[in-house]
Amino acid sequence: MRPTGDPPDAPDAAQLGRLLRGGPFHAALRAAIAARGLPLQRVQHRLAARGIKLGVTSLSYWQQGARRPRHPESLRAVSALEEILELPGGSLLRLLADPLPAAGPPRPAARSYRALVSVGAAVEGLLAGMELPADGGLHTVGHHERVRIGPGGELRTRESQQIVRAHRDGVDRYLAVHHGDPGCDATRVEVTAYENCRTGRVRRHPEAGVVVAELLFDARLRRGDTYVFGYGIADGTGGRSAEYVRGFSYAGGQYMLQVAFDEAALPVRCRRFARTGPGAPRTALGDLTPSGRHRAVHLLEQDVRRGILGITWDWE
Repeated sequence: MRPTGDPPDAPDAAQLGRLLRGGPFHAALRAAIAARGLPLQRVQHRLAARGIKLGVTSLSYWQQGARRPRHPESLRAVSALEEILELPGGSLLRLLADPLPAAGPPRPAARSYRALVSVGAAVEGLLAGMELPADGGLHTVGHHERVRIGPGGELRTRESQQIVRAHRDGVDRYLAVHHGDPGCDATRVEVTAYENCRTGRVRRHPEAGVVVAELLFDARLRRGDTYVFGYGIADGTGGRSAEYVRGFSYAGGQYMLQVAFDEAALPVRCRRFARTGPGAPRTALGDLTPSGRHRAVHLLEQDVRRGILGITWDWE
């Protein structure tokens, strides 16, 4: 496997010319970098000399097609790349103005964050600031999640073990989204990587009580590959919790949610429910009985539908 910082094999001039005329952008950029024989670190240094800060990872994703420059600072970097790579002015920028090609690996139909959670706009704003697409190239095959409620009825921790499958090449991270209960201090929420991943960038929206964290994989996935990883989130900063929900952009896969209560804060009733969206009525209601020893309830969904699943509880 070629290191991401090395240029790929150089194309001939005719091939580069065809890509600059017809795109797509990522292939034209990759070919132009290869034609100049520049490692990505060298390209990054030349951008920095022009006062433009751009990471090697972003450059790598641009030339793989995993991300697409959209914001003004990114477009400024693309314009500078045309000079660095000795390309005709506007040749790369023009390709960004064209619609994305229809051809490509198929993926399951997805729903946006806005359609799933009440703070979807805040989540999408954080993703845009990180220049990450809402579709991270993954869908979940299996997800086991454990939530612990503290002695004050607050959400203390949640732990996840997930199995995901890539629906495009080059995927190497998962985006974990945490929405705390009212009163949550997002600046104090901690994200910990457990197995087969490490924590990358963490972005917070204090007003909405939202945290978005990158979990970086130990391998770059190809389309169809599966991957197992685990992580945890420690909160404990919000008020008394009354429910826990999980939104699903894609249909399919198994989901298990377990909610465990502290002995000092036991609910009088627990129920499972489903929703099609944040403002929709609850459906598929069913009572859940806590186990005596572990003071926990759970739900198991063998074939998840797009929408929301959760557990709600009533305090005395």
